[in-house]
Amino acid sequence: MQTASIDNADVIVACQYEIPVSWIRKKDLHILTSSIHTYTGDARFSVKHPESSDEWTLKIEYVQPRDAGIYECQVNTEPKMNLAFTLRVEAAQAKIMGQEDVYVKKGSTISLMCTVNVQSTPPSSVSWHHGGAVVDFDSPSVHHRGGVSLETEKTESGTTSRLLVTQARLSDSGNYTCIPSNANPASVMVHVLNGEHPAAMQHGGSCGVFCTVPIILLTGTTLLISNLLREEYEQIRVKSISTKKSNK
Repeated sequence: MQTASIDNADVIVACQYEIPVSWIRKKDLHILTSSIHTYTGDARFSVKHPESSDEWTLKIEYVQPRDAGIYECQVNTEPKMNLAFTLRVEAAQAKIMGQEDVYVKKGSTISLMCTVNVQSTPPSSVSWHHGGAVVDFDSPSVHHRGGVSLETEKTESGTTSRLLVTQARLSDSGNYTCIPSNANPASVMVHVLNGEHPAAMQHGGSCGVFCTVPIILLTGTTLLISNLLREEYEQIRVKSISTKKSNK
C-alpha cells in the first residue's frame, strides 16, 4: 500500500489482526514495535492499540525524508502474515495563489495570498521578501501612504498568509517571495503599471487575487458586431433605393 506524507507532518498507518503484531522498518529490518511495546530510541515512533480492538496503529511524528521506505505489519504465525506500506515523504511547499506574473494599477492595492500545505506542524512564522529585502511593515514611508499589512490564518487544511500593500507605487514592482519557517518558499512577480491596461490585472473590487479582463476581446467583438450591422443596414438601404427607382 502507498502512503504519502509531507515533510514534518505526522503519519499514521494501521493494520487489523486479532493477535499482537510487530511493526518492522524494512530497509534495516529494525523492529520498531511489538504488541504495545516500542523498541526504538526514536521517540517519534509509537504504537496504539485500543482495548477490545483488533487495530494496531503505527504513528510517526514529524516525518523526515530519511523515514521514507517500506514498513511492514507482521504477525508471528506459521506461515507468517504481513502487510507492507510504502511511505513517500514530500517536501512541504509554499504556494502563492494566482499566476506567476501579477499586474496592478498604480495607486491600487497589491494583494498576495500564500498557502502552506503543512497541517500537523504549521510554520512558526511566515515572512515576505521584496527583491532581496524583508518587507518592512514599520517604515515611515509605509505608514505615510496607508500601510503594508500581513494577515496569517491557521486552519485544518494549512496556513494562509496574505500580504496587502496599499497605494501601490512603481517602486513596489518586483519579485515577492513567501518564506515559511518549515517549507520551501514561493515567489511571484508583481508589475505596477502607470496607466497601461494589460489583459490581466488585479483590481480593488471583490474579484480576488487575480482577475482576467478581456478588454481587447470585448472591444473587438463590439466593433465586429457594429460593422456587421452597418453592412446589413447599407444593403437594406441600397435595396430600398433600387426598389423606388424601378417603381418610377
